[in-house]
Amino acid sequence: MEGEWKQKRLYPLLGTLSILLFLYFNFSDHFNFPVLWLPAIGFVGTNSTKFVIVEPDGSHQSTLYINGWNSYWLMEESVWGPSRSRVSNMLRRGAEMGMSVCRTWAFNDGDGPNSLQISPGVFNERVFQGLDYVIVEARRHQVRLILSLVNNLNAYGGKAQYVRWAQEAGINVSSSTDSFFSHPTIKDYYKAYIKAVVTRKNSLSGVKYSEEPAIFAWELMNEPRCASSSSAPILQAWITEMAAFIKSLDQKHLVTVGLEGFYGLKTTERSGVNPGDWASKLGSDFIQNSAIDDIDFASVHAYPDSWLPDADLEEKANFLSHWVDSHISDGEYVLKKPVLFTEVGSIMHRKKQGLYDTDTFLKTVYDKIYESAKKRQAGAGALIWQLLVEGMEEYSDQFSIVAWDYPSTHELIIEQSCRLRSVFAEGQVERKLQHGDLCFGKVFNNSNE
Repeated sequence: MEGEWKQKRLYPLLGTLSILLFLYFNFSDHFNFPVLWLPAIGFVGTNSTKFVIVEPDGSHQSTLYINGWNSYWLMEESVWGPSRSRVSNMLRRGAEMGMSVCRTWAFNDGDGPNSLQISPGVFNERVFQGLDYVIVEARRHQVRLILSLVNNLNAYGGKAQYVRWAQEAGINVSSSTDSFFSHPTIKDYYKAYIKAVVTRKNSLSGVKYSEEPAIFAWELMNEPRCASSSSAPILQAWITEMAAFIKSLDQKHLVTVGLEGFYGLKTTERSGVNPGDWASKLGSDFIQNSAIDDIDFASVHAYPDSWLPDADLEEKANFLSHWVDSHISDGEYVLKKPVLFTEVGSIMHRKKQGLYDTDTFLKTVYDKIYESAKKRQAGAGALIWQLLVEGMEEYSDQFSIVAWDYPSTHELIIEQSCRLRSVFAEGQVERKLQHGDLCFGKVFNNSNE
């Protein structure tokens, strides 16, 4: 009788739990249900020129070389429940290709319907909850995020929006967007934004962003440039100040600048590496900006098509090869920090036999990262710009692809994931891989010779 009584008590509990699980797994995209479980993953740190993952129990560190991607639109698509499935799908498909890091926007400044920061220090909670969802889904798929905090460009507000806010407040601010880097009021606006994001408590997981291991790094700005090269010292001071401010709030996450990698006027010995004379006159400098103490790793972009529009394929490929070599060398011997190519983009021109120009450029970068990984050097990874899923045409640009629609490119991405994994498998890969595994049957020569 006692057993029957316990069973009768247990059935309603199991029924209730089943209903809750059904609602969570089928409708959590539409409602802010609290997260029931997330995998434990370690934080990423640096050890000289390498990224390392510190395991959750602190038992050991493992070296990390990155194959990743950009999908800048994740927060915007997570604002509304019906479109959240696209975000989940993108993170799942990225993980299925073996990619471990995604770079995305953690900003949208202005008065638009999906703006995160409506005015200085005033936030749209619904949009913030969209960012919460992105972070939770990334962790669920064991993908880490590079979160960029403001745009140099006007898209999604950018530094120009901050300047307009100051002008609208009656503050005497120059119309030049370089005042974003120099005016005390605007710097205070940006610091308040940083604080709101970095210290936020996720509405779904209850974890503060500063305590969230699914965040790989904070990026100060997407592609910082100055209107005048004379503003270079101002940009250098701004990077120093803002990186230190983030570190004062969050000691667990890495910080990077968001540079394109151009060498400035003071590094004339490297001017020949730039894609043109124009690149040294934008106020940024790869070596000076990246050498700042609170900057943990250097970021570089690579766009041979748009930077060298009149060059042929061979010229672009040669430029890209030297571009990557130079920055890896600087990371290894000058900066002594990891170098991550956070945007690698090219136009999908069809070649013969079903291949594309993108494959040529992507393979150039991937091969150099692979060689760097085998030698345990500073070329720490590359992120393709950018990946979409079906139905995302509104976010498309000339460099965007739905990877699985381009078989040769898709296979190239998977191969890079697998061979980077194989370098650090310590002989265990063959025993661990089974039929159905992404990398099953792929063999690479990992000799350092």
